[in-house]
Amino acid sequence: MYSFPIEYIEPVFRPPSEAKSLILPVTNGCSWNQCTFCEMYTQPQKKFRARKPEDIRADIAKAAEAFGDVRRVFLADGDAMVLPTRRLLEILSDLKAAFPGLQRVSSYCLPRNLAKKSVEDLVQLREAGLGILYVGMESGDDEVLKRINKGESWESTRSALTKIREAGLTSSVMVLNGLGGETLSRQHAINTATLCNETQPDYLSTLVVSFPQGEERFREGFGDDFVPLSQQGLFEEIRLFLEHLELEKTIFRSDHASNYLVLKGTLGRDKQRMLEQVNLAISNPGAAALRPEWMRGL
Repeated sequence: MYSFPIEYIEPVFRPPSEAKSLILPVTNGCSWNQCTFCEMYTQPQKKFRARKPEDIRADIAKAAEAFGDVRRVFLADGDAMVLPTRRLLEILSDLKAAFPGLQRVSSYCLPRNLAKKSVEDLVQLREAGLGILYVGMESGDDEVLKRINKGESWESTRSALTKIREAGLTSSVMVLNGLGGETLSRQHAINTATLCNETQPDYLSTLVVSFPQGEERFREGFGDDFVPLSQQGLFEEIRLFLEHLELEKTIFRSDHASNYLVLKGTLGRDKQRMLEQVNLAISNPGAAALRPEWMRGL
């Protein structure tokens, strides 16, 4: 009977673009784990801890024996970048030794993870093989961030993404459409666009905020004035967001399963085309090739 060489603590999450990567857990859970919109690491078995170096090395060795020369590795769980630079360099060195053809290593990254890491630290990590950091911006509005207990601010996210850019690493940023509800929709859209303009991420994606386990936890933090956006409201918010974006060469996607409307392009080159798609979805939803409700999800 086949046995996978790495024993995971379920559930395990990774970005869609890491579908063909080896998932290597270097931490369990998320070191912050207080965002009220996120249910990814709330199970008891996902309580945060850093894994022992010897356990990580053993997993690398078993994966090398089972798979040969792996090309891509994703460091799990929620924020591997919380580890000290020294530890991350050791992991990257072990990966390179085990997989000589390794092309890219990636990780989720909370902005707070980089507060104590310098640009020089990140350069060392890039030179050791780290390539992409996936950053959950969620919103660029401080009031929204406070209400969802993100533990971040416009400035902390700007600082982290600026360091990533200056170090020559690739940034992939995620924003949540509808996160501010009706009350904060306008400021959420505009201030998030402003933060993106300030930091010029390499990749930018939008997801629709969803609550598969119910809204109670989210509403307790957000307040009584949270009213979810309708489908029309989501489109109007994404239009406002796109209108205020001034990006130079950011690859933009809203093709996640949570989105009603799929948008793909490079900003700013394709900004007008995507705005026309959104306007069509607002004025004539039946002609906009929207994703049906039964196909949506996380």
